[in-house]
Amino acid sequence: MTKTRVLIVDDAIFMRNMLKDIFDGDTFEIVGEAANGVEAVEKYKELRPDLTTMDIVMPFKSGIEATKEILAVQSDAVVIMCSALGQESLVMEAIEAGAADFVVKPFKPEDVQRVVGKVLGSAKA
Repeated sequence: MTKTRVLIVDDAIFMRNMLKDIFDGDTFEIVGEAANGVEAVEKYKELRPDLTTMDIVMPFKSGIEATKEILAVQSDAVVIMCSALGQESLVMEAIEAGAADFVVKPFKPEDVQRVVGKVLGSAKA
């Protein structure tokens, strides 16, 4: 079975590590990490992952701006936004920008897995 290739984007290393732990296993392969929106777009173009987790609030370029740029490069890119509580308006903006779905921090592994399963189809989650 082919692994789902994942790019993890968050300015906080502990959040990237938490997501790496959630995606650890036979189903996923972490192909890259980025700490800001500029890096996210560069890494996406280079790696072409199947799934990207994207923090909304980051330095240099927001997750929303990065998502728009990624979707301009590849219109069927799958981006899941990771937002903090209280960022509902940003989440709506991200969905309007083309994000497939979102999870709210602090999240549980099962919350992330449920959303990933929904956006990729349950066969991959």
